[in-house]
Amino acid sequence: MAAQPVFRGTAPALVTPFTRDGKVDEPALRRLIDRQLEGGVDALVVLGTTGENATIWPQERRRIVELTLEHVNGRVPVIVGTGNNSTSESLVFSREAAQAGADGLLIVGPYYNKPPQEGFRAHVAAIAEAVDTPLILYNVPGRTGFNMTAETVLRLAEEIPTVVGIKEASGNLAQITDILAHRPPRLAVYAGDDEITLPLLALGADGVISVVANALPERFTALVRAGLAGDFAQARKLHFELLSAMRACFFATNPIPIKAVLHAMGLIEDVVRLPLVPLDETTRRRVLEAFETFLATA
Repeated sequence: MAAQPVFRGTAPALVTPFTRDGKVDEPALRRLIDRQLEGGVDALVVLGTTGENATIWPQERRRIVELTLEHVNGRVPVIVGTGNNSTSESLVFSREAAQAGADGLLIVGPYYNKPPQEGFRAHVAAIAEAVDTPLILYNVPGRTGFNMTAETVLRLAEEIPTVVGIKEASGNLAQITDILAHRPPRLAVYAGDDEITLPLLALGADGVISVVANALPERFTALVRAGLAGDFAQARKLHFELLSAMRACFFATNPIPIKAVLHAMGLIEDVVRLPLVPLDETTRRRVLEAFETFLATA
C-alpha cells in the first residue's frame, strides 16, 4: 500500500547547535525544538544540510535522533536526513532512524560520486528495500554536484511506494514544474529554497523545508499557510517582508548565517564545525541588518 506524504506546510531544516568546545549542545537543541513547535511548524527535519550532517559522528547522529523524537513526543512528524554518498552507510543510518521511530527519511543525492541516474535509482531502491519508512528525496545539486532529473524522480515515485516526497533545491523552475505537472497524487513537492516557496505554492507544491524558519517560524509558517489556502495576496505580502532575511541566510555557506542569527537571538552558541567557519564581521553585520526588524521584536 502506498504511503502518504509525511506533512504539508513548513518543516524547518533544524541547525545542530554546538557548545563552545564543539560538542552537540543538547539543551540548546531542546530550546530550538520548543521554539519551532510554539511557532506552529508542521514537521521537523534534523540532520539535513542545515544540520551539518556531513560532520556529525555516528554516535552523535543516534543521540540527536533519540533526543529529538523523545522531546517532540509525536506532536509533529520528525524527518531524519540519512542519505549520503555511500549506499551502505545510508542503509545503516536509515535502519537506525527507522528503528528509533522517525516519521520520514530525507535522502540526499549522492555527492562526489556523481552517479548516473540509474545509479541513483538503485541507491534509493536499496534504501526502500531496507526500511518501510516514507522517503523524501532531496535534490540539491549546488551542494552535491549531482542533479536528479524530473524523469528519475517521477520514475522512482511510480516504482517505489514509500517515495512520497521531494525537497527540490535545484533552482531549476522548469524541472520542478515538470515534476509538479506529472507527479502521482501521493508525491509531495517541497521547496528547498525559501525564496522560491511562494512561486512553487502557486504551482501546487505542498510546502517547504526551510532555513529561515529556524529563526522566524511564526512568520514563515504564516506565509506557507496563506499560500496553501490560496490567499496569495497575504502570502505575497509576507514573502516581501521576509525577502531580505531569506536572502541573508545565503550570504555565506548555509548554515553559517542562520547560526549567527540564532546566536544574536540568544538561542545557541555561534559555532560551526570545520571546514565551515563563523562569519567575518562585515558579513555578520550585513546578515544581522537583514534580520534587524525581527531581532528587535524577538
